[in-house]
Amino acid sequence: MQKNKNTTDISYSQKPKISPPKNNTTNPIDTGLVAKINILGSGMNSGKMSHSTIPNHHSEKTYGVVDYAGFIKEINEIVRNYTDIRNSLNAFHNMFVNRLNCTYTALGFINEQSNTIEIKLLDKNSNVYSYKVFMSDKENEIIKAIEKDEITVLNNSEYLKIPSLINAPSVIIPIKIQGRTICVAVASDYNVNNHISLYQLASANLGLLVENSDLYKKVAQSISTDSLTNLYSHRRFHELLTQELEYAHQNKLKVSVLIFDINDMGQINREYGHSKGDEVIKTVANKINENIKKHDIAARYGGDKISVILRNMNAEEAKYMAEYLTYSLSCCLVDDIGPVNKVSVGIATYPDDSEDKEKLLILAEQAVLVSKTKGYANGRSTIVSTQDYDFWDDTALNSFATVMAKRHSQLGINFEEALVEQFQNENILSQNHLIEVVTSLASAIDAKDEYTKDHSSSVSRYSVSLARAINLPEKEIERIKLGALLHDIGKIGIPEDVLTKPSKLTDEEFKIIQQHPTIGVQKILEPNPLLHDLIPIVKYHHEQWNGKGYPCGLKGEEIPLAARIVAVADTYHALISDRPYRKGMSVEKACSILEDGAGIQWDKELVRQFIAIAPSLATKI
Repeated sequence: MQKNKNTTDISYSQKPKISPPKNNTTNPIDTGLVAKINILGSGMNSGKMSHSTIPNHHSEKTYGVVDYAGFIKEINEIVRNYTDIRNSLNAFHNMFVNRLNCTYTALGFINEQSNTIEIKLLDKNSNVYSYKVFMSDKENEIIKAIEKDEITVLNNSEYLKIPSLINAPSVIIPIKIQGRTICVAVASDYNVNNHISLYQLASANLGLLVENSDLYKKVAQSISTDSLTNLYSHRRFHELLTQELEYAHQNKLKVSVLIFDINDMGQINREYGHSKGDEVIKTVANKINENIKKHDIAARYGGDKISVILRNMNAEEAKYMAEYLTYSLSCCLVDDIGPVNKVSVGIATYPDDSEDKEKLLILAEQAVLVSKTKGYANGRSTIVSTQDYDFWDDTALNSFATVMAKRHSQLGINFEEALVEQFQNENILSQNHLIEVVTSLASAIDAKDEYTKDHSSSVSRYSVSLARAINLPEKEIERIKLGALLHDIGKIGIPEDVLTKPSKLTDEEFKIIQQHPTIGVQKILEPNPLLHDLIPIVKYHHEQWNGKGYPCGLKGEEIPLAARIVAVADTYHALISDRPYRKGMSVEKACSILEDGAGIQWDKELVRQFIAIAPSLATKI
């Protein structure tokens, strides 16, 4: 692809009026250089700017004068020393944090196929947040800034909808290349009004980097054929699947996606060499391509996977086609290898399984992993459709986690977020079904940290024992059982490096942790009417008898009884469990700590009852 000759155009209708810093006796940059920065910004930007003055109510966040010369020099060094787009974006982030004291920076690229903006946000503690903004969301401040084609200054960060993010003033900067907005930059800054020209300068250079980067060239370049198999490439597969799904939507048709995963490729490569492995992949690709219908599509999905798009086929028909293809493969002989009969196959069908392309592929990949787990029946490949298994089965759930871990780096899809979405869409058939699903959800969240595995189920068991010890009705005990299972579910919104930090948390990190009861209520319980009666348990299980708990500072009997029960059980399990910084305590030691805090942190009577039953409970899980 030829390099574009046109320069980057980030346009505004008026140049911002930025005054040089007052009372500056040490800054070597005079007003002339400040003016040059403004001129440079306005020369490259001839459009609009929406600018609101941010009152400084955060005196502790007010910083010294910016070193303009150092800022310009660092931009030049980033551009001159460019190696790849990721390193350059990290360098820009560090520059904003170190020189302008930004709380976070974010960059979002517009994905025209999915009509979304895929945003990566990095805060000053290097926590990464990934999410999508839909272009159809006209009320979102980022979309407003893009549509108005103007820099937008806001006095908050609430529009980002990241509960654990510090709420600071922010600036949104659309970045254009040759008249087309291709991405948007966001930064937080308590002194944003005085830094607008610097953001313009930085974003102009950022636009040039994106335009000239290998990454952008690859996105813009049309490569449709895989060189090894001569099937469609992975990128072309996505384009064709998008077209097929649109056609199916318009004509009310079904589309099935098959993914074939050739097993034992690692062993083949080790024992016979990569050339033999390539021969196996080509053989599978050719045989599949020869035996599908003319209007069906075969593509290299990546590595040792081949994907097929079957137009106007439901899951049952797709499974029949998969059986025919795997039989054809078993008749193929590769020298030194023998028949190609160890292939895992996963199937997902539009619109039955999902109407979203990415979700459809995730489900197909999940089905492949379930197929791998099932192995081979009668020497033949096991073919698994998404409709063949229970999502909350351990094998299926582990497969889903594996797929999401891989997809997170590719698409910014978060496992916990996807799991919650699946939970919210689950059709709950009975109370037992609800308990099964909630248990699986809690276990999946606990698995984020090896030191908290089975924590939720243990706390639930201890809570039920305590509830029975004080003779609560069985219906209330069932409510406490579910509430205890979900008591820590809000940790899905807490950055993992904070959640699993082995050393003492900073004040700022502890404030983030304290948000998890509220996050759990907002993200999990409130959207699901079946779980509304669990809200008091989840929200208040960190309140303390003396009123010094969180999030609301309730005290004494203001705290719901069920929440007080879970609080005791939660603390007990935490004390007897191993942690990175200590071994789990004995039952006696844990009970002694509970007794010392009775009437201060915990309900005195509940502690007395729990200590009586503690020896009968399993000490460790």
